[in-house]
Amino acid sequence: MKAFINFTIVICCLNLHVFAQKKEKKEKRRINIERSPEQELSYSDRDYLPCIKSVQFHPNGEEQAIPILSLNSGDQLFLSFDDLRADNRTFYYTIEHCTFDWKSSNLSTLEYIEGVTEDRIFDYKSSVNTLQSYTHYQLSFPNEGSMLPKLSGNYLLKVYEDADKSRLILTRKFYVYRQEVGLDINILPSFDVSKRKQNQKLNVEVNLEQLNINNPYQDIKVVVKQNRRDDMQEVLSKPMFVKENQLIYNNNKTLDFDGGNEFHNLDIRSFRLLSGQIQNSIKDSLRTLILIPDQDLSAETYSFSFDEDGKYFIRNNDFDDSEIEGDYARIEFTLKTAPPSKGERLFIVGLFNNFETNSENEMIYDLEKKAWKGFLKLKQGLYHYTYKSIDENGKVLVNKYNGHHFETGNTYDVFTYYRKPATRWDELVGYGTVKTANNERR
Repeated sequence: MKAFINFTIVICCLNLHVFAQKKEKKEKRRINIERSPEQELSYSDRDYLPCIKSVQFHPNGEEQAIPILSLNSGDQLFLSFDDLRADNRTFYYTIEHCTFDWKSSNLSTLEYIEGVTEDRIFDYKSSVNTLQSYTHYQLSFPNEGSMLPKLSGNYLLKVYEDADKSRLILTRKFYVYRQEVGLDINILPSFDVSKRKQNQKLNVEVNLEQLNINNPYQDIKVVVKQNRRDDMQEVLSKPMFVKENQLIYNNNKTLDFDGGNEFHNLDIRSFRLLSGQIQNSIKDSLRTLILIPDQDLSAETYSFSFDEDGKYFIRNNDFDDSEIEGDYARIEFTLKTAPPSKGERLFIVGLFNNFETNSENEMIYDLEKKAWKGFLKLKQGLYHYTYKSIDENGKVLVNKYNGHHFETGNTYDVFTYYRKPATRWDELVGYGTVKTANNERR
């Protein structure tokens, strides 16, 4: 009996030892993956780490549309992104209601979310046969009983690591609307004679219909964006005048947008059969693609070309699955111009980087070659890009090297917000979109 007890004790000790070893190995594996650093929240479309690439965010099945939902419609948004650290991480997400000008509404989550207020991203897979390894993550939301918006308005999607909201990975703006007003949007040449050939002037009428507004000069805000750009938007706080149940926004000096020019196109769907924009391809640890130089178009006449107003689409003609078989390449961009002004900085921008300006997409001027040069790491697909200049005083010159044309095809999104008396949040009560004539040709 004593021998049996001793044998049992030995077996238990061995089992405990094996369990402890397994636990220690798991902990070591977890420790070896360095967690994402803490970040300061920005109420904007932002990728907080250089390793986060190819973020796609749009309504399910509508790749070209802005991320917008009709309240209580049952529709979903789709998010996907790549993490070039190529390990498996635990990412969570939540949403926050925001004011018309993208500040926190300071509401309790119970006031604007029905169901679960935080959830995990379960859908992820590793890249296959690519020079650049990555992990691809994706999700669709809201789902039944999870993250259902209760209010219309602006929302910010936050993705972060290990359920720690300070370890942000990315943030994305989206909209939830309840169409309670009608919108009539017209595009005209500028009323400023000196800008008639280069600007696009919008007039907007908001038809209140059944909506009762006590003070339209205070309670209604209208926001207009060109090509989804935060650097090409205007906020109207007051109508020019009120006519019965219509708010008229037709001031000669408002909503007068620089028409700019068509975006440059880049086709890198195939690394086997290179498109006409690619001058040379160098395969190393990561493929490098050298593009044919772009030219300064500031003094050129308008010429129509197909573009998608800065959008981009992940595509792969070499393999079946663009999500995990699409590879990355280092793209060399060149823009030939006269020497820049003192202190000028130039950036390659598009929706693929949210039109942001940072060290990753900044170009350097080569005096010998009289050209700007810059590099971006991009996944196989179709990209529409342009150049944005910032002078030594910090003034943004969106179209310095692009040209300015009334004929340019552009897309304008119009958002109408209403803040009810004695409330703290803005409701999105109207949304409309309009394209210029050349965009209708596409």
